[in-house]
Amino acid sequence: MHRINCIIQNQKFKEYIRKNELQEIDRKFCHHGMEHFLDVARISYIKVLENSLEIEKYIIYATALLHDIGRWIEYEEGIPHEKAGIQLAEEILTECGFKTQEIEVILEAIANHRKSNNLKNSFSELLYSSDKLSRSCFNCSAYDQCSWTCDKKNNIIEY
Repeated sequence: MHRINCIIQNQKFKEYIRKNELQEIDRKFCHHGMEHFLDVARISYIKVLENSLEIEKYIIYATALLHDIGRWIEYEEGIPHEKAGIQLAEEILTECGFKTQEIEVILEAIANHRKSNNLKNSFSELLYSSDKLSRSCFNCSAYDQCSWTCDKKNNIIEY
C-alpha cells in the first residue's frame, strides 16, 4: 500500500481535497471527502472478495481515493467532475509511481463511475455500485430535495 500512502500524502491530492471541502461547506447533500473515498474503497474491496474478482487492493484504493477529486472544478467551472478528475488523477498517479497500464485501468473506472454500464463484474460497474452503496440516503435530512432518482438512492444497508 506504499503507493496509496503516496497518494494521500501527495500535496496536490491534499489541495484538491481541501478545495472539495471548501466548495461543499454549505452543501446539504452528500460530501466528497476522505470519508466518502474510504467508504467507496472498502465497499469495493469487500465486493471484490465476495465475488472472487481479480482486482488488486491498491488499484481499488487508488481509484476510490481519486474518483471524485475533480468535484471542485465541477462547482467552479461546470466541467463534469469525472472528466476534470481524470487529468488531476493521472498526474497524481504518475507522481506516485503507477505504471501506464494501471493508470489506464484507474482512469477508465473514474471516467465511467457516474453511469451504470451493466457490465457485471467490470471495474467501472464495481466503482459505480460502491459509490452508490456508500451513501446513507435512508438517513439523509435532504432526502426529499435530492435530485437523485429513487433507483439511485441507497435506502438499505448492504455493506
